Amino acid sequence: MLYPSTTPEQKRRELRRLLSEGPIRQFPGAYTPLSARLIQEKGFDGVYISGAVLANELGFPDIGLTTLTEVAQRAGQIARMTDLPAIVDADTGFGEPMNVARTVQELEAAGLAGCHIEDQFNPKRCGHLENKNIVDEETAVQRVKAAAEARRDENFLVMARTDLRGVEGLDAAIERMRALVDAGADAIFPEAMKDLDEFRAVRAAVDVPILANMTEFGKSRLYTVEELGEAGADMVIYPVTLLRSALGAMEGVLDTIRRDGTQEAAVDAMLTRSRLYELVDYEGYNRFDEGIFNFEVPQRYAD
Repeated sequence: MLYPSTTPEQKRRELRRLLSEGPIRQFPGAYTPLSARLIQEKGFDGVYISGAVLANELGFPDIGLTTLTEVAQRAGQIARMTDLPAIVDADTGFGEPMNVARTVQELEAAGLAGCHIEDQFNPKRCGHLENKNIVDEETAVQRVKAAAEARRDENFLVMARTDLRGVEGLDAAIERMRALVDAGADAIFPEAMKDLDEFRAVRAAVDVPILANMTEFGKSRLYTVEELGEAGADMVIYPVTLLRSALGAMEGVLDTIRRDGTQEAAVDAMLTRSRLYELVDYEGYNRFDEGIFNFEVPQRYAD
């Protein structure tokens, strides 16, 4: 009821354990607090909160228009609804190194288990698009150092993302990754890898956990978790999958209503009322107040 009993500190320790013990871990992307609860119920290892998703939910493109306050608030709402560790996309850290330091402390306070900081300029763009602008190595290193030094909980995971692969090639990206690890990055997010061999090359180059980004319509084929694990990845995210799925379903239902004048033909594909009540834990709340859930759940035609 309300929020899970697992504390942020416990979640951070669990994230460290997950990444140190193997096998490869799966972190679907949550775009609402309730979707995070569904991810936990389905048995996944953790929750990922995409900066693109947070921007898209506000109706913006993923070009750095969201603020630290918006990201920390929404990410905190999502993280609080699950016992699983949640990692959030902190984009470029929302400014210079001092801003990066504040970003990490705000995300810690919001209950996140970790974040990643990237090496693009602002305005940034999705990692699987062309013509990205990348900061120099010194700037990227300063961001990671600021993030690592600012955290108050040593288990808060500071991950460094580099987009250099799509600009200067794999060798340059690997050199950047090594520098970011030396600067204090606990894990590496190599964005827009072309194939499994490139993940293997990254694995051979760094000795920290590696994240694989399996986003639809991107640079990489959608590899299986087994393939990615064999190639040396330690965790895999599916950042926009649930949002795309939900919006696709919404669009279909709206088309049905517009065409038929009723949603009747789409009802069987919807989450039922009883399943929704189960997810929001009506019965748990009723243990505190027996007047909350003292009714029969209507079935389809009684809804």
